Amino acid sequence: MCCKGFLKVMMFVFNGIIFLAGAAVLAVGIWVAVDRVSLLGFLEHIEDAPPELAQLANIGYLLIGVGAFLAIMGFLGCCGAVKESKCMLLTFFIIVLIIFLVEVAAAVVLFVFEPVVQETLNEIGQKVAKSIKDNYGKDEPFSSIWNTTMNELKCCGYNNYTDFSGSNFVEETSMYPEKCCSSGSQRCDERAAEDAVIAGCFRTLVKLIEDNALLLAGVALGIAALEIAAMVVSMILYKNVGK
Repeated sequence: MCCKGFLKVMMFVFNGIIFLAGAAVLAVGIWVAVDRVSLLGFLEHIEDAPPELAQLANIGYLLIGVGAFLAIMGFLGCCGAVKESKCMLLTFFIIVLIIFLVEVAAAVVLFVFEPVVQETLNEIGQKVAKSIKDNYGKDEPFSSIWNTTMNELKCCGYNNYTDFSGSNFVEETSMYPEKCCSSGSQRCDERAAEDAVIAGCFRTLVKLIEDNALLLAGVALGIAALEIAAMVVSMILYKNVGK
């Protein structure tokens, strides 16, 4: 009985965290869906963008779906443990098992098709660079999004400073964005931008992921371990309900 009570408490705490996380993701998804105009304004300037890229505008709806799913899963786990409901515990087990299998399948697909993913990213990069040249300094929302991105990641353009060459901004001012030059530069002209060698935002983002690869792998393994533990505990409680 003592062991059963401990497992019930663990199930309640674990699924309570899942429920709160789901509620948080749901809130973020609603916010992104309401403010999706900014992202749409950015995507519409990428010429010949693949249809899949346009789906980024629907990321808010995806977050809403994921958040609602997590909240329901957490609710089922909590109630199933407290009320000792076999139906809820079994439903919870099936949901977690499906999620675990999908994660494993996604990891395998990403590993196998890595060259295809890289080629797709290169094609997108060329189109994004062209959109910068065509719209930076001409379209205010587009320019604002790129300025914010460069400020946050400490980068310059998608590839490097040459993405801005020929843009309306450079043609009118003969200058490049400040983030394309070192902090000590008084004038961010082409020579200063070339000497500064500030990395592009895509390369910076990839490096950020690579630098934190061990942390990300640890988090992924931790999540997988929690999912396995949740399935084991739910099945133990399921078998002991009514005893």
